[in-house]
Amino acid sequence: MVEDREPVLPFGSFLFPRVFRAFRMSIQPTKLILAFLAITAVCVTGRVMDFNKTVGVVPNGTTELDAYVSGAMSADDYLSTFADVEEKDGVFTTLWNFGARRFHDALTSLAEGNVLGITQNVAACFTALLWAFRYHTIYSAIFFAVTLAVMSLAGGAICRIAALQFAQGEKPGLTEALQFGLRKFYSFLSAPITPVAIIAVIGIFVVLLGLGGNIPVAGELSVGLFLPLALLAAALTAVIAIGALAGFNLMFPAIAYEDSDCFDAISRSFSYVYAMPWRMGFYTAIAAVYGAICYAFVRFFAYLLLWITRQFLEFGFVNHNEKLANLWPRPDFTDFLGSHAATPTNWSTSAGAFLIHVWVLVVVALMVAFVISFYFCANTIIYALMRNRVDKTALDEIYTGTDEMAAELSPPPAPVDKATEAEPADATEKPPATSE
Repeated sequence: MVEDREPVLPFGSFLFPRVFRAFRMSIQPTKLILAFLAITAVCVTGRVMDFNKTVGVVPNGTTELDAYVSGAMSADDYLSTFADVEEKDGVFTTLWNFGARRFHDALTSLAEGNVLGITQNVAACFTALLWAFRYHTIYSAIFFAVTLAVMSLAGGAICRIAALQFAQGEKPGLTEALQFGLRKFYSFLSAPITPVAIIAVIGIFVVLLGLGGNIPVAGELSVGLFLPLALLAAALTAVIAIGALAGFNLMFPAIAYEDSDCFDAISRSFSYVYAMPWRMGFYTAIAAVYGAICYAFVRFFAYLLLWITRQFLEFGFVNHNEKLANLWPRPDFTDFLGSHAATPTNWSTSAGAFLIHVWVLVVVALMVAFVISFYFCANTIIYALMRNRVDKTALDEIYTGTDEMAAELSPPPAPVDKATEAEPADATEKPPATSE
């Protein structure tokens, strides 16, 4: 009997080189289309909601968000400074510009090996989310609910494609991936929300204890008496929070691989993080560094695409290319839209500048789509590697439902006649001769 074995890796028993397959997987057209549609839906939603501009901008260009993240102002000074500011901007536009700056700063810090810089930029992004929910609660609740729903559908479909491709070399189509995302939409949507809901429920009991502390005499005694329970609740909250933050990246891949519900995804992500935290951190660091290199290459390719296009257009325009400058400002590697806005001189130039701006935005959206696709592909691979190390599950094992479908489609066994079964096969057959 020949035993099936996995192919020998060039690095022996090391699995981390498989993370480098994320780039080739993430540039697959089906995944890019899903990510592009998702980022387009999110941006359109944000732009529509930004018709109501509520974010104050002071004359020097500092926004409410910049002042809040810097921490230079107290809450009272913050509110008084931006209460009567005339210039306003949208919440989505403010978050997008802030997030883009912090993202590129984090990549720069990563290239320089500045761990503190990476941490500060990531922390600033979380602070920006707190600012949005604190000062623009209704807007943020609606916008992030739409964003979570869109990313649950698109991200789940991308993870399913990546899981089948990594495990079995299959490349399901766009329709099949979307059908899986729709079928498991509730699981994808509820997986990130459930830990937050559990933390909120635990926090309610501590809040109730604090409210009871307002009661004279009995309140002080109750707080002192039940404080160990509050500390236990806080410890449980910390465990859930750490597991949710560290294992969030594994939730969607778990559903895509196992075709399970949100609770199984949460359980698996938590168990893998706490079982092998250093290995999880190592895989994540490898994916982050490799992703930064791939993003730099994709950004350079996109910049080269725009630069070559505009350069050839300059050969056709005359009059010192003034008309082209009015239509399309020269793109820069750090700013594809150009450092200066277009200056159309008539309605046709204005319409042309608008169309050019839209097509440049499409290029930018495709670049962001690559980042989204790489994120889900890399974490799908990491999930498979962690599952292999913790649960000893083969890398090519994935739930496809084919076994259940085969069992359902197979015909039932034919009934057997008891009389026929009891009758000898051949009554005239003689027993074989034996030798003593």
